[in-house]
Amino acid sequence: MTRLLAIVAAIVVIGGGAYWYMTQSGQDDLVEAAVTADADIDTSMVEEMTLGDPEAPVTVIEYASYTCPHCRTFHLGPLEDLKAEYVDTGQVHYIYREVYFDRPGLWAGLVARCAGPDRFFGLVDEIYRQQPEWARQESAEAVAGALRRIGLTAGIEPEALDACLSDAEKAVAMQAVFEANAAEHGINSTPSFVINGTTYQNMSYDEFAALIDAELGS
Repeated sequence: MTRLLAIVAAIVVIGGGAYWYMTQSGQDDLVEAAVTADADIDTSMVEEMTLGDPEAPVTVIEYASYTCPHCRTFHLGPLEDLKAEYVDTGQVHYIYREVYFDRPGLWAGLVARCAGPDRFFGLVDEIYRQQPEWARQESAEAVAGALRRIGLTAGIEPEALDACLSDAEKAVAMQAVFEANAAEHGINSTPSFVINGTTYQNMSYDEFAALIDAELGS
């Protein structure tokens, strides 16, 4: 097993198919069913999630983990200001990239992507809003069950949601994309931001806006 496959959680059915959850222990066969240690990983299935005009003068990439409290704070506050002041006005192209420092973060990413790009950011917002509840569950089973309920409440059909959560090939590809992007931009904490190619750590919104304004020449 490569390092990548060793840290990606495989997917198993619990309770006669009532819901899905993932475990790293003793389930490597399911991951290897999706890819082998020496196979090329098809990352084309992992769509880049963005907001705003791709031709905007400033590109902001956010690297965030669904289990990170500071990322939750940014998404439920400053991000709304960023969208209103810069994204919706055509000055910033915003790219959201998931960071999987832990298994629940990867599971949350599978749920967020399950309804497709048009509903992605709405699910992301809900996952962050409910982070204090699902991320603090005492077992992997409870975490996965709570995330599944978020998907169901958002209107994803149970069969479709279970298919998303059982997609080991997609999980491996998502982890591979994360690792490649993190290496490119030197990401080791969340949230981190790349503004027109320069990487910054978490900061206040005023500092954030000042960096954008400098790139805009204002």
